[in-house]
Amino acid sequence: MQEILDFKFLDNTTQNWLIALAFVVGSIIVSRTVLKIMELIMKRVTSKTSTDLDDIIISKVKNPISTIIIILGFWFATQSLVMSATVTDVLHKMITVAWTISFTWMIAGVLSALVQRYVVPLAQKSEFDQGVNIIPIISKAITAIVWIFGIVTALNNAGYDVGTLIAGLGIGGLALAMAAKDTASNFFGGVTILVSKPFKIGERIKIGGFDGIVDSIGIRSFKLRTLSGTMVTIPNSLVIDNMIENVSLEPSKKITLNLGLTYDTTPEQIELAMTILKDITLKNEHVEDTPAISFDTFGDFALGIMYAYFIKKDADAFTTQTEINLSILREFNANGLSFAFPTQSLYIENNAQA
Repeated sequence: MQEILDFKFLDNTTQNWLIALAFVVGSIIVSRTVLKIMELIMKRVTSKTSTDLDDIIISKVKNPISTIIIILGFWFATQSLVMSATVTDVLHKMITVAWTISFTWMIAGVLSALVQRYVVPLAQKSEFDQGVNIIPIISKAITAIVWIFGIVTALNNAGYDVGTLIAGLGIGGLALAMAAKDTASNFFGGVTILVSKPFKIGERIKIGGFDGIVDSIGIRSFKLRTLSGTMVTIPNSLVIDNMIENVSLEPSKKITLNLGLTYDTTPEQIELAMTILKDITLKNEHVEDTPAISFDTFGDFALGIMYAYFIKKDADAFTTQTEINLSILREFNANGLSFAFPTQSLYIENNAQA
């Protein structure tokens, strides 16, 4: 028996090979055991917690952790064997690369779990038309960045010169960025709309000289129906570079009228006009009952009355303005209040000669 154990093969005794094999088999058994334990933990945690984040993370990291344990077993196996410096160096580099890749796999899985748990529900609740479709793109981009970093780190740990590779990626990335500059700007503009929500579908906004109602929001652009009825497609990049006025979020819309009555209007009629304006405001359900009314100017051809009122947020501004203006016209005409218009008086001096 001892002779068998002392038998050498590739500079290692049978006993050394058996020890190495034991490390490998043991690591596989331990990894499978850990995998089963993590699955049991996931089931128990799921039943006791209200959030599913923990079981999502466990489901993403259990396989990488299992692989890391097996790699650890192979590392101990190589330590128990006598090998040449060249073979040892190659095996250690392979194990280092496998180790780094496994950790990268685990980190990418955790980030994917966080996106699935927090970002996807946000997109589903958003008014962003393509919100659900854009999330996989973001998730894949994050995963790609993590994997690129992990592979570069693995090659660097294995002793390879990655400087040339990084330089090549940098030049290629710069060329790609220049070629896809507009697409990238529109994409990140869409992300800005998704996350910060400066406006939603159905809201009236002013941006880049356009004023209208948001009709739809996409990955590259959004559509705005202007007040004249035309449809304008605006790139999402404008959201990043321009100020946005969300008209729909203002509490009320202020309307100011400067009314001019003729100079033959008496003080009593001025007071009557101001009372009429106040009554018109109180009778209209779409207008707040806090108007500002003032006899404020003696103009060139008219006595000026300033009348400011506030249309409620949910009311139709154009219809309400029409109602108010018609009421003013009817009431002023019914009470003999005359609107002034530009007039001139011409005086001719007659210098009669004696």
